[in-house]
Amino acid sequence: MNRDMATILALTTLWTLVVAAVGAVVLWRFRRRSLRITMIVAALAPMAGALAAVLQSVRAMFISEHDSWVVLWTLAFAALLGLAMSVLLGHWITVGSRDVGRRLRHLGTSYEPTEAAGVVVPAELAALTNELEMTRKKLAASHERERALETSRRELVAFMSHDLRTPLAGLRAVSEGLEDGVIDDVPGALRQMRSTVDRMTGLVDDLFELSRLSTAPPPRRRSAVSLRELAEDVAGENNEHARAEGVQLAVSTPGDDDRLAVQGDPDELTRAVTNLVGNAIRHTSAGGTVTLTVDREMDGRVRLAVTDGCGGIPADDLERVFDVGWRGDEQRTPDAGGGGLGLAIARGVVESHDGKIAVSNIDGGCAFEIDLPPVLASRVE
Repeated sequence: MNRDMATILALTTLWTLVVAAVGAVVLWRFRRRSLRITMIVAALAPMAGALAAVLQSVRAMFISEHDSWVVLWTLAFAALLGLAMSVLLGHWITVGSRDVGRRLRHLGTSYEPTEAAGVVVPAELAALTNELEMTRKKLAASHERERALETSRRELVAFMSHDLRTPLAGLRAVSEGLEDGVIDDVPGALRQMRSTVDRMTGLVDDLFELSRLSTAPPPRRRSAVSLRELAEDVAGENNEHARAEGVQLAVSTPGDDDRLAVQGDPDELTRAVTNLVGNAIRHTSAGGTVTLTVDREMDGRVRLAVTDGCGGIPADDLERVFDVGWRGDEQRTPDAGGGGLGLAIARGVVESHDGKIAVSNIDGGCAFEIDLPPVLASRVE
């Protein structure tokens, strides 16, 4: 009995190994074909091995023909079931891999949303598809920012060309008049030339500052800065300008200096606030008021707001206020107030200090708000 059992086990093992070897050869030959075919081969090989082993066992054990057909039918049905499941699984994987391949081909060339394959795929392929979709969205956002930046650069070149060409033409006319001796008021002509040169120097300085901010220079040495004192200093420096325009300049701050301190570069922050105040004075009608307000938010951050009486900004322009070269004036005249870089520089300075800047319309005007993180130390320089 033991000898018969050993013989049956040996023959069963032999046939299983033979079928497995044949299946391995077939699988090797189809290794570069579709994954669906290889999965079918992988599913059929063990089932064929099982059938061969059972057939050999049935013959060796002299089982009745009726019982043999029952066993063989059961194994054949199981083989068909395994084949059907392998075909279905192969179909899912094939469709999912094709969808992944299609997304990869369009990645970086098309930024429109890609339709899903509409077929249930394994979790691994679904996760990969989701990652590709997230990457597409990031690339689309980056593409939009690049397009906006390129448009802004072209506008800047056009605007600055206009803003520099106009004073240069004036300088040429005055210099030719002096050369030909047709200008009687020579001191007045020289003052006009100096004023024109100062205006051009301001434009060049703005371009340099904007370029420095956009190239992300190494961080400067920061110190604690009181926004209350900074607001009062900026107001004092712009009082004469406001008086000349018929505008009242006011400062509203609480009395606690230490709670209104931020960590930053005082010169850069002063320039940013000065740009906001100068812009507010320029666009506020005579008799209006420009107010600087410094307070502390509920989350501890320090807020500096500049409100004016400009009458408000059109809703379509609110998102473009901080764009390079943008102006609220329809015509870019030499006296329109700089090259449209002041607000862009202010945004660059605030963002370099890990802050946020925003603009909103209020009753009769608009409010520019700077939100900066507070200084950790209590010392204010």
